[in-house]
Amino acid sequence: MLKQRIITALLLLAVLLPALFYPSIGPFAVLALLLMVAAGWEWARLNGCSDATAKALGLGLGLVLAGFWLAGGLGLNWRLLWLAVGLLWLLLAVVMLRRSVPGWARWPKALRLWGGLFLLACAWLALVQARLLGLGFLLSVLTLVWMADIAAYFGGKAFGRRKLASTISPGKTWEGVFSGMAGVWLLALGWLWLDAQGLTDQPSLFARLWSLGAFMAVPALVFLTAMSVVGDLAESLVKRSAGMKDSSQLLPGHGGVLDRVDALLPVLPLAMLFATFLNP
Repeated sequence: MLKQRIITALLLLAVLLPALFYPSIGPFAVLALLLMVAAGWEWARLNGCSDATAKALGLGLGLVLAGFWLAGGLGLNWRLLWLAVGLLWLLLAVVMLRRSVPGWARWPKALRLWGGLFLLACAWLALVQARLLGLGFLLSVLTLVWMADIAAYFGGKAFGRRKLASTISPGKTWEGVFSGMAGVWLLALGWLWLDAQGLTDQPSLFARLWSLGAFMAVPALVFLTAMSVVGDLAESLVKRSAGMKDSSQLLPGHGGVLDRVDALLPVLPLAMLFATFLNP
């Protein structure tokens, strides 16, 4: 299993890194779009669609995003959209996690299906616009989520005692969450140093938040870290409701695309909200 995970990760990096560092946004936007097509297919399957319908919905999501791109949608300011999506994620955090696994199936299927596809589309838009803001900005958002996840995993393994949401994700603990937040703070210090040395093409998310002062930056970082946990828990809840361990087997050793990007789904639009609020 470990060997398979490593091979898959190396293959993904071999595709991702050239697209990420390419001067034009094109290759990265296309790669992100293909990932969202796969995520849309997985989401439809998790919500009871047949494989043929799920493939059609995933492909349809890709075509809509491609049309949106060709129509010039990437160049517009979507500040109000980020605000609306952020509020929607907050609502989901409260309602979904409170109603837990049994409550998910009681939601209307159309609402679950199309609501999820809408959030995937918004995540794609936020991801590509974050890259347009600068490679440094995008990497700071990605590394925030990765650090929160990695630090939470090791902190939970070492110190975990109190379960965070045992009916949704038994492995997660409050100690892991606090470890993730500590890791994000260490990461923030590193990014602030890089920004101060002029080593990034654009100010990182951390520098943009710190420009507001500690009174605003501290709760904002805590909030973003917490929302990365919400994204992870939300996907775990849906998978448990569907009786599936992974969203798919597209990424051998890692599960599916949604299993890899779940924590990013709420953080990306919220990061863009902060960025557009600071630089309207």
